Amino acid sequence: MKTLPVAVQVYSVRDDAEKDFRGTMQKIKALGYEGVELAGLYGLEPAEIKAAIADAGLVALSAHVPFQELVADMDGTIAKYVEIGVQYIAIPYLMEEDRPGTPKFEDNVKLFAEIGRKCKENGIQTLYHNHDFEFMKMDDGRYALDYIYDTIPADLLQTEIDTCWVKVAGEDPAAYVKKYSGRAPVVHLKDFHKEGKPGNMYELIGTEVKKEESAGTFEFRPVGSGDQDFPSILEASVEAGAKWVVVEQDQSIGRTPMEAIQMSREYLKGLGW
Repeated sequence: MKTLPVAVQVYSVRDDAEKDFRGTMQKIKALGYEGVELAGLYGLEPAEIKAAIADAGLVALSAHVPFQELVADMDGTIAKYVEIGVQYIAIPYLMEEDRPGTPKFEDNVKLFAEIGRKCKENGIQTLYHNHDFEFMKMDDGRYALDYIYDTIPADLLQTEIDTCWVKVAGEDPAAYVKKYSGRAPVVHLKDFHKEGKPGNMYELIGTEVKKEESAGTFEFRPVGSGDQDFPSILEASVEAGAKWVVVEQDQSIGRTPMEAIQMSREYLKGLGW
């Protein structure tokens, strides 16, 4: 089977990047990754970020840029990532008040399109990175995630399917990637183990949420160590015309984050990736 280049979401090793961004890029390259997806600039200037990534021999593939930052200063925020040289900017997460089912959601979809137009003007493709809350049904029966993609033209917004959250939402990740064939340039590889109906999932990604009664457990794991069927996801990514896959692990338990992303890369190498 054809393979794709493998990047890692720097959020996975965010503490390492905060302490020593340049050294962390070197370590990521040594593990066999070919690119990185940024999640913040760690107090560095865009030129410093660009140089550290290039010097490590990595591709500055993409960046998760908070929706609030993009809305507050669209031109200035995008300009930073133009300087770094990313191919993609992903809208990574919506706060509770911005999500489907809230009064803001329809206007937010219009803002996604505006961000997409501004990025396109600057030679960057905008992506939307899902969680599970976009899998709430709209009045017409569509998932909110599909509504976003149905509403905004593909040239302005493409997908970054997060395969963990698709499965958490009860859908088949491979099928969902294939559903957006031709519109799925970057696919997130994320593994997890879940039992029952845990209430701690968003606490684990650093988001404060209302305390829920937890009737189970949830744990992010290195790729190949959890509940996901990655051979089918990887095959679907190739079939869908993806350009890259990106390893992401929001939290590591029982090992360092760097050890976790090493395990993920070794697993993929074992599959011929």
